[in-house]
Amino acid sequence: MKRIGFFTLLFALTLFVGCGADPADPGTEGNPGGETNGNVTGEPKGTIGISVQNLTNPFFKLIADKVEEEAAKHGYETLKRDAQQKVANQNTQVKEFIVKGVAAIILCPADTKAIGPIIKEANEKGIPVFTIDTVCEDPEAKVVFHVGTNNFQGGEVAGQAMIDALGEAGGKIAILDFKDVDSCIDRVKGFTKAIDAHNETAANKIVVTGSYECLGDKAAGQNATRDAFNSTPDLVGIFAINDPAALGARAALEADGKADAVTIIGFDGQPEGKQGVKDGQLFDTPTQSPGKMAIESVAAMMKYFDGETVEPTMFILTESYRKEKADKDPSLK
Repeated sequence: MKRIGFFTLLFALTLFVGCGADPADPGTEGNPGGETNGNVTGEPKGTIGISVQNLTNPFFKLIADKVEEEAAKHGYETLKRDAQQKVANQNTQVKEFIVKGVAAIILCPADTKAIGPIIKEANEKGIPVFTIDTVCEDPEAKVVFHVGTNNFQGGEVAGQAMIDALGEAGGKIAILDFKDVDSCIDRVKGFTKAIDAHNETAANKIVVTGSYECLGDKAAGQNATRDAFNSTPDLVGIFAINDPAALGARAALEADGKADAVTIIGFDGQPEGKQGVKDGQLFDTPTQSPGKMAIESVAAMMKYFDGETVEPTMFILTESYRKEKADKDPSLK
């Protein structure tokens, strides 16, 4: 009887263990909840569509890549699209996202006003829209959350850099602008405010002689710089609204043998811009945080999906990046 009791007990224990945690089962303590990237079945929870201004620009490529990385942590796939700085392309891409039934859309708008109608189409389909870097200025288009740089403050940082570079000598300077993008407009406003404040007490003024369209592009920056010098041959400084345009300005000046006579201030803190500071091509490139913006955007999206309250905007300050920082930067050559 004792032997029978033993096997009866062993059989009962076997049944008990069989109804509990199987080491091979994805729902065990080795994989709590049986989740893969936050998904119980291992299948994606959904898809996030992201369209940025230009994937050849390292700033926007980093945003897109970081969004993809962060979304994957929560179990979402990502469709990345390059608008190539054209609103028409971005409209087509958002329509694609709508047709594919994405869970959410992230945009770095190619145009602050013209992007409104396509955002409203997403609104009508119940797809939440988030923006990074550039806001949508259409009041009827609903954006759940916007994260960007405090571009006005960044422009002030750039203005102070120009003041520090030119010192008491002053001189004529030009701005390489991008008038269709609100972030660039704010940078120029902050820059000119700093210059105007300096000129109130300076013996020798810093004079902005003109603003030239550069499209935030290296090649266009070269052409804009040549136009600026054709108009004002004695320029001593250039403020470019981003690093590609600033490096385009440098290339134009080098080709014309004027590089050593002109101070160039960029903006963004892209790797190429930082390298340009270290190599003496740029005096300063106030740094943005594209990776952080992407992280904050995905975090806000997950809160929204969970039904939590999401603050509508977040702005991140910029910091000056000059040679003393570049010389200590281990990421540079």
